[in-house]
Amino acid sequence: LAAEHPYSDWLKNVKELEVDIIKGEEPRLFDKEMLLRRQMVAGFTLESSELILAPMAEDGKEAIGSMGDDTPVAVLSQECRPLSHFFRQSFSQVTNPPVDPLREDRVMSLKTRFKNLGNILTTDETQQNVFVLESPVLSTGMYHRLMEILGDGVEHIDCTFPMAGVRQDGRALKEALSRIQKEAEEAVRAGREHIVLSDENQDPENVAIPMILATGAVHSHLVAQGLRTFCSLTVRSAECLDTHYFAVLVGVGATCVNAYLAQEAIADRHERGLLGDESLNVYVQNYKKAIEAGLLKIMSKMGISVISSYRGGYNFEALGLSRALVADYFPGMTSRISGIGLAGLEDNAVERHELAFDEDVISLPVGGFYRLRASGEPHALDGNLIHMLQAACDRGDYALYERYVDALGGRAPIQLRDLIDFKTRSQTSIPLEQVQSVNEIRKRFVTPGMSLGALSPEAHGTLNVAMNRIGAKSVSGEGGEIRERYRPLPNGDNMNSAVKQVASGRFGVTAEYLNECREVEIKIAQGAKPGEGGQLPGFKVTELIAKNRHATPGVTLISPPPHHDIYSIEDLAQLIYDLKQINPDCRVCVKLVAQSGV
Repeated sequence: LAAEHPYSDWLKNVKELEVDIIKGEEPRLFDKEMLLRRQMVAGFTLESSELILAPMAEDGKEAIGSMGDDTPVAVLSQECRPLSHFFRQSFSQVTNPPVDPLREDRVMSLKTRFKNLGNILTTDETQQNVFVLESPVLSTGMYHRLMEILGDGVEHIDCTFPMAGVRQDGRALKEALSRIQKEAEEAVRAGREHIVLSDENQDPENVAIPMILATGAVHSHLVAQGLRTFCSLTVRSAECLDTHYFAVLVGVGATCVNAYLAQEAIADRHERGLLGDESLNVYVQNYKKAIEAGLLKIMSKMGISVISSYRGGYNFEALGLSRALVADYFPGMTSRISGIGLAGLEDNAVERHELAFDEDVISLPVGGFYRLRASGEPHALDGNLIHMLQAACDRGDYALYERYVDALGGRAPIQLRDLIDFKTRSQTSIPLEQVQSVNEIRKRFVTPGMSLGALSPEAHGTLNVAMNRIGAKSVSGEGGEIRERYRPLPNGDNMNSAVKQVASGRFGVTAEYLNECREVEIKIAQGAKPGEGGQLPGFKVTELIAKNRHATPGVTLISPPPHHDIYSIEDLAQLIYDLKQINPDCRVCVKLVAQSGV
């Protein structure tokens, strides 16, 4: 078999282009006014520039945040949100666990082959004449140098539609997508090996199409025509800013991505002296490096180790996108609740376009997605509401608590569950004696599994006391438990958690810990970020935290995405068996995170 073809000769013709195109200047594309207007169209804010873009450019790493996203889901938001916010990443469960991109980095790869791959199942010389890049992330300079190498084999397709005649009923957007699909098909049939989709031609008369939609439309159409492997698909997107947007573009079919406007924003910060003394190239490469690390993390959530397995795989669940739109442009992706369609997306695009090209625009909006701000998105954890609840509890003021409940119920919906109400019509009352007692119902209450390092020892202990008082259960979280809590307080209160967690980091898990509980919870994933694991920065690892976790103070602690001893149901059964040997009387449960199909 090895001698059947001249493989070594063919491999010499595979061209690794990274070294050839990474060196060189990074061009500037827009003046300050045009940059501002384009950033407005793309939905950039001062907040996203400061909190998301700047850390990547400065440090080459994504910013680390805590807590979850408590803003409205995109389909319920009053703001015009990027299309990427309607896509939720899928994640592995047990039998196909996540990959640990840090400890298992030798199996992870972003290597991107492009050009005409022909029939990838054949073993012949068509597979030799291809180009390879180390990752799908292109800087603007790399993109231009790549285009010079590719020469006449490239077809550039304009991904905008004219503002004139738009009725905001979705028709203009649909016609533009049909045009793009047709141009891409004709180009491939004419022998073009590279398709470039770009929204760069947007101006006062032309509106940018969301590039995720344009990419999905072209990819799905070429697949349906049996043409996708005969070309590569490079996407130039103004809206693309963060790792998730890059991942969605690749996930719906992009071969390479150039976030040219994000790079322009970095160049602008550099020009104004907000980044440091290094050359612009250094900060652009830092941004590229941060995005690449983020892509590896996102792929690893699904147990995917090479980018080609993620590309075009639609490893998402749509949250608030029309089923018809998903069926047309993202076939095979789940959209359980349906939602916004082409008309709504066109309306959003036109609204942002009109706002950006208004004469009175002077600066980017402040934002309010990542932090609560008066002019930004509403947040579920609103400071006024929390203050009202705390005051009601401190004073024992039930009237104030009722005001809190009314305020909570009277605001605009934030999560999907806010749209649910009790069904009261045609319901007959059930006699009270047929209903479980309050004490029986309380036994089903469980606190979230958050460690005392996340909550603070005081809050964590108070929750434990409250749950133990009413016969419910509190969960220790993955950070161990303070040994002194294993004995009741002098007043009879109990600060010990009834449920002890065994997580991937195994922090604080000892025989004593496992015997001081009624239930052991094997945590496969975290609800806030399933498949990602966790990170506790060194400055949070105090003497107390280090003692509980049997770690060293000041040293960052990482919980890997998978349990490194669970790669099958049988492995999980073995761990359950082992835990039962240590504490035969406890119940053992497994915490998974639900998703479509689970």
